[in-house]
Amino acid sequence: MDAFLYFRSFIFKCINNVDKKLIFPIVNIKIYCIFDAYFKTKKHIQKNIKNMGKRTIVAMPGDGIGKVVLDETIRVLDAAGFEAEYVNGDIGWEFWCKEGNHLPDRTIALLEKHKIGLFGAITSKPKDKAIAELAPELKDKGCVYYSPIVAMRQHFAMDICMRPCKTFKGNPLNFIRRGAGNTIEEPKVDAMIFRQNTEGLYGGIEWTNPPAQVYDALMTHPKFSENFGWCPKEELAVSTRILTKKYCSRIIKAAFEYARENGYKGITVCEKPNVVRETSGMMLKIAQEMSKKDYPEIAVWDTNIDAQMMWLTKNPEDYNVLVASNMFGDIISDGFAGLIGGLGFACSAQFGEGGVAVFEPTHGSAPKYADYEISIVNPIAMVMSACMMLDYIGEKEISAKIQKAIAAVVEEGKVQSYDMMKLRGSQDAINQGAASTTQMADAIIAKL
Repeated sequence: MDAFLYFRSFIFKCINNVDKKLIFPIVNIKIYCIFDAYFKTKKHIQKNIKNMGKRTIVAMPGDGIGKVVLDETIRVLDAAGFEAEYVNGDIGWEFWCKEGNHLPDRTIALLEKHKIGLFGAITSKPKDKAIAELAPELKDKGCVYYSPIVAMRQHFAMDICMRPCKTFKGNPLNFIRRGAGNTIEEPKVDAMIFRQNTEGLYGGIEWTNPPAQVYDALMTHPKFSENFGWCPKEELAVSTRILTKKYCSRIIKAAFEYARENGYKGITVCEKPNVVRETSGMMLKIAQEMSKKDYPEIAVWDTNIDAQMMWLTKNPEDYNVLVASNMFGDIISDGFAGLIGGLGFACSAQFGEGGVAVFEPTHGSAPKYADYEISIVNPIAMVMSACMMLDYIGEKEISAKIQKAIAAVVEEGKVQSYDMMKLRGSQDAINQGAASTTQMADAIIAKL
């Protein structure tokens, strides 16, 4: 029994044993004051406890269409019953241009504090364009542009990236092929790509006209001196592909664990060890050794990245768990996305040892669509990324409810974005029957 309710009962029992005419009015007033204060305090505590239970999500719209797809996704999350506070995180081209910093320290601080982020999209441009669009007063300050999402991954060591590609029944964009007897087949695609997220060719270690010590070190390699020694240093550009055993092991282990948890018989290492012998070779060797030692029931298959892209259009249903280094993982996940409807259906999660996790669609900022009076972009990739966030933080029921609603909308086919209708991406798509971004979100909410 609540202690205060027990106390009230005890007081009234005492009152029954004395002269009520003398004491009851005074005691009653005092009891009323006690309980009025108690229930007001209790209500305040309950409100605070409820608010304490809410998560704070760092919402980073970024560039282009990022804002509209993120806004509509938050609306879907609210309708599904997910309670959270959202704080805005500045990131992207706007902040590069006016501050010389694409990922401001204030946004890093928000992620360090709250740990979970939803990210819309980013615009990245070549080096010369980045400098040209920088504010005049910043052009002589030594500002250097790097992709902010890559910088974020490296800052928080979010080395594990998961990119699911799964067929939605009834999606008119699903991959089809000719089968035996000239029949038409629609294989079910259900793949999870594990992409190493912080190393490799996206590591950012590169030079045009490399420093003398770098050039001299490169010249000590026979292949370099033989094939590139003729080139003047000033005309040389170098981008490195650096992998470490620690982070290769982590992404491969994550793939094995996923395969074990979901009952898959093997994982596919998608690299190029026959040519890129050292780095791709290390990835494959680690996977093979880990299988023997820790996952003997799970086979290791390996395909070369170029061959894998060909196999995608022949038998994509044969591949369920794939693991690759940074750029190869980027390529293979985009290839799979094309089989399930394109980047409007491609979501991702990234996380690491530091506890920070960020969830984003794999599409770009599509700046040509950002200024449309009525947004036509498909928000499903962003909503699915939010579902990955829900799974990550343990809100699996809400995630399943939203995914079921998306599946129902796609299968029903009454509300379709311009890409699902195979229309050109113009404002006129609305007049041709395509749903707007808001209408797509409305349809998902209606199915919850």
